[in-house]
Amino acid sequence: VESLSRNTLQGKRDAAILLLGFAGAFRRSELVALDVSDLERTTAKDGKGAYLVHIRHSKTDQEGAGLIKAVFSTKSRAMNPVAALDEYMTAAQITDGPIFRRVRRGDHVESERLTGRSVALIVKAAAARAGVDLDLAGHSLRSGFITSALAAGASERSVMNQSGHRSVTVMRGYQQRANALQDNAAAG
Repeated sequence: VESLSRNTLQGKRDAAILLLGFAGAFRRSELVALDVSDLERTTAKDGKGAYLVHIRHSKTDQEGAGLIKAVFSTKSRAMNPVAALDEYMTAAQITDGPIFRRVRRGDHVESERLTGRSVALIVKAAAARAGVDLDLAGHSLRSGFITSALAAGASERSVMNQSGHRSVTVMRGYQQRANALQDNAAAG
C-alpha cells in the first residue's frame, strides 16, 4: 500500500481495494460486486469508525443468503481500510452503484465496474512496486488475511467469521506456512 501514489484517484482506489480486500478477507469477486448500498457505516466498541459490508452472494453462497463482514478502522491512517474507502469514494464522488470502478487517464471515473481480473492485476502491480517477489494474485488478499490473523493468535472461529468459511479444513487450506521452523512439533 505504501508504494501507491495516493494523490490520484487510481491510487486511492487501489489502496481501498488492497486494504478493504485484506481486512475483510474478501474474494476478488466479492470486492468488485460491492455497491454503495452494501455498505453500512457504524461505530465499533472502541469508538472508531467501521463498516458493515453486506455480501449479497458469493462463491459458497449460491442461494444468495448473504453474509455481513465487519471492517474496522486501524491506528495507522496509512493502513486504515475505513479511511481509505472513505477517501476514495469522496474523491471519486461515488454515492451509488458500483464502488470499485475503472479510472481513466486524467482521474476520470467511469461507471463501469472493475473485474476480478482487475483486482488480481492491482495486487500484482502493488507487490512489484513494493519489491515483493512472490506469486500473488487477487486471492492473496484473502489468503494473506487468514495467514496473518492465525499467526497473530486469532482463533480459527474468529477468522472463519470474517472469511465466511464454513469448514475449518477449507479455511486452513488458505493458511500459508511462512517458515518451517514456526509451530513445528519436531522442535520439541
